[in-house]
Amino acid sequence: MIRKSFKMKLFKGKEVEYKKRHDEICDEMKAMIKEHGGRNYSIFLDEETSILFGYIELENEELWNKSAETEICKKWWKFMADIMETNEDNSPVTIELKEMFHLE
Repeated sequence: MIRKSFKMKLFKGKEVEYKKRHDEICDEMKAMIKEHGGRNYSIFLDEETSILFGYIELENEELWNKSAETEICKKWWKFMADIMETNEDNSPVTIELKEMFHLE
């Protein structure tokens, strides 16, 4: 299992909307994540900085990277683009974090 962590930036004042949208995430998006090998996926918010910290476990990084090509993923990115920092293709600006310690 591959452990990945990353950070993203939420726009100030959009915390409630971000939480609401994720609470209502569609079954199609959940299924796509699992079909592309994503498991144990969590996103946390640092309320002082509006930085989102994501953690996901992957079966295969190459398979996971293909999830960005799916229509549901592109639709989700477009849906979220008004409340967080994004790239030109609406994908979230994501900074991968380096694992420094792990204890199982």
